Amino acid sequence: MKSGFAVLGLALTLALGGSVALSPRSLAQDPAATPAKRKVRSKVTPDYPALAKQMNITGKVKLEATVAADGHVVSTKVVGGSPLLVNAATDALKKWHYEAAPKETEEVVEFEFNQ
Repeated sequence: MKSGFAVLGLALTLALGGSVALSPRSLAQDPAATPAKRKVRSKVTPDYPALAKQMNITGKVKLEATVAADGHVVSTKVVGGSPLLVNAATDALKKWHYEAAPKETEEVVEFEFNQ
């Protein structure tokens, strides 16, 4: 039985050994590959939904926004959050305006709902 564990350990070491051979740069996040976030020119704060307030629901809503070159929000996609809070966050984000840029970008925005 001990020889079986030894073989398994050796196989695991060899399998993991290949990942160690990667350069540190390939494992780290390359800052040059991460685009700079666009600055927001105007924000709208979401209204706290009455039902969520009554039910004492708090938390964060994370959204991904597609922002046109001229700075207006073209579309949104829910990344996470309570379904009772998502609509309020989405409605507010659609009213945001970003600084102009050479091309369309994707921006991640997080709203926090607290009572």
